[in-house]
Amino acid sequence: MVDIIEVKKGKNVKEFINFPLKLYKDCPYFVPPLYGDEKALFKKSTVYDEQAESVYYIAKRDGKTVGRIHGILQRVANEKWKQKRVRFTRFDSIDDQEVADALFNAVENWARSKGMEEIVGPLGFSDLEREGLLIEGFDQISTFEEQYNYEYYQKLIENHGFSKEVDWYESKLYAPETVDKRYEEISALMMKKYELKFVEAKNSFDFVKKYGDKFFDVLDKTYEEIYQSVPFTPKMKKSLIDGFKFIINMDYTIVIVDKNNDIVAFGIAFPAIGKALQKSKGKLTLPAIIKLLKVIKNPKWVDLGLIGVIPEYRGKAIATAILNRMMKFLCNGKITHAETNLTLETNANILNQWKAFKTVRHKKRRSFVKTL
Repeated sequence: MVDIIEVKKGKNVKEFINFPLKLYKDCPYFVPPLYGDEKALFKKSTVYDEQAESVYYIAKRDGKTVGRIHGILQRVANEKWKQKRVRFTRFDSIDDQEVADALFNAVENWARSKGMEEIVGPLGFSDLEREGLLIEGFDQISTFEEQYNYEYYQKLIENHGFSKEVDWYESKLYAPETVDKRYEEISALMMKKYELKFVEAKNSFDFVKKYGDKFFDVLDKTYEEIYQSVPFTPKMKKSLIDGFKFIINMDYTIVIVDKNNDIVAFGIAFPAIGKALQKSKGKLTLPAIIKLLKVIKNPKWVDLGLIGVIPEYRGKAIATAILNRMMKFLCNGKITHAETNLTLETNANILNQWKAFKTVRHKKRRSFVKTL
């Protein structure tokens, strides 16, 4: 028998956070989220309160935690996309259909009580959270920005009545064997024609101070039509900016501004910090902090987190300038490769951009949907 317990406070919060750490204890591919960020979800006030409400459950059998799930009613997303949906995320379970069914039933009952008609996921509060179920690439270490899961998760989800809604691809980008000089020529020509320039900043703190607010305004505009995206609130922006300034390495941050110093395009790669957090289980212990600082300063490879061009400059070869800069830092010998995060299977523009590099598509993720 499986008992479902709603998690609100006390020892159950610890059980909820710790369950995946136990489940993936011996898995070399699992990268934990920051423990402090997970704990912050249960504070009385969070940065997402203005947009959403949540419910958390753990599953127990014979007194032992065997699964967990997080349900989200993202009101702003429902308004934007004209849907009545609840999202699920932080779904983790032993390989047992009874446990998975009990967890999903709990979230579905909560969704019905809110008048919702569908359940979708894995999706977080916003587009910058971990999303998508890994369905290919189980022998690859996860990026810090995304979630690893065991192969049997797909079976548990589909057996409960979910079906595919959309897939994402992830790829490793290596320096091309030969660099096409046309990228440099076109880049210089377009930058001059439209009076654009690359951002110069002393360090990440200087960059955030000058461009932090503008960056998220542009991100909203650039990602407006991306699957299930939501606009950022001031609280969300502040929280993300506070986190960004500690992990951005300006050597791998590409931002283009116009003559008014407004951002028109960006490509931001984060030092790959996943391995540095594995041993500490996401806790910022002193040894973990020392490892993080070393990785941030001299990464072995980088995670390509964000790339975009505002609508007014699309089709004007501005993306070529971003690609040209990326090629330069891939060719400088300091890093082995850049790993993309999620690219929608329908995003032909971005997928075509990766053809400029030596590309290995190594992971695939999926968002599932079910009618209630």
